[in-house]
Amino acid sequence: MSELNNRYEFVLLFDVENGNPNGDPDAGNMPRIDAETSLGIITDVCLKRKVRNYAEIAKEGESGYNLYVKEKAILNQQNELSYKAIETEKEGKATIEEARAWMCQNFFDVRTFGAVMSTGDFNCGQVRGPVQFNFARSIDPVTPVELSITRMAVTTEKEAEKQKGDNRTMGRKHIVPYGLYRMEGYISPHLAQKTGFSTEDLEFLFSALENMFEHDHSAARGKMAARKLIVFKHESNLGNAPSHKLFDAVSVLKKEEALVTRNYSDYAVSIDQSQIPEGVEVIERV
Repeated sequence: MSELNNRYEFVLLFDVENGNPNGDPDAGNMPRIDAETSLGIITDVCLKRKVRNYAEIAKEGESGYNLYVKEKAILNQQNELSYKAIETEKEGKATIEEARAWMCQNFFDVRTFGAVMSTGDFNCGQVRGPVQFNFARSIDPVTPVELSITRMAVTTEKEAEKQKGDNRTMGRKHIVPYGLYRMEGYISPHLAQKTGFSTEDLEFLFSALENMFEHDHSAARGKMAARKLIVFKHESNLGNAPSHKLFDAVSVLKKEEALVTRNYSDYAVSIDQSQIPEGVEVIERV
């Protein structure tokens, strides 16, 4: 794999239509919002899960692309795998440093996002990942809507008897009618060299950001789609500009004629090239 020698930042724009992009379990699974601004919020953990889910589909069975954090995984058992593999190969006790390196080599999400693997009897240390996501926020305030739904069936015979033949049951569903969200991220070449995150991993990460919603459809999430991925590539590994100045160069504004936003076409997205200094390349992938 090729070593990563450039610093990167990126901006991902994606939208949701008639869906709940990230429910809050402390609020009855209502879509997350900022209480002061009413802007929609999606956590970094939620977005990383979608990247992991895409990797599980796209790289199934491929060496080096196992997932450390996945559904029903027991993490201490994942840690144990590294000790067994190393000790079988070298016929001696594995060290924490060896175990950490093995985990980075074999688990895509460990070398990408990092992990705390120091629990249990098989200590694999801690890894600080080169890829970090900010929380995604909607461009404009969103208005969560609570809808009543019915199910033409019941769970038990007792329920059926209680309802005297009327098998309809009532429920609630939370949606955002429409929201355009913006997520910003960072990729550090210095941390990438420590975990083994390569240029091939970088290309796969961008592919995951572009396609992860295509394999994550559900009745709860409605219609979600990646609309634009803007990547800033620095010439140097230290970077040629502060990340916040590059993010400020990307403007997303509601068009004047759009009284109520219900579509991506209601927004105008632009990049102010005058704010992009020498040594930074702007790559529009979507």
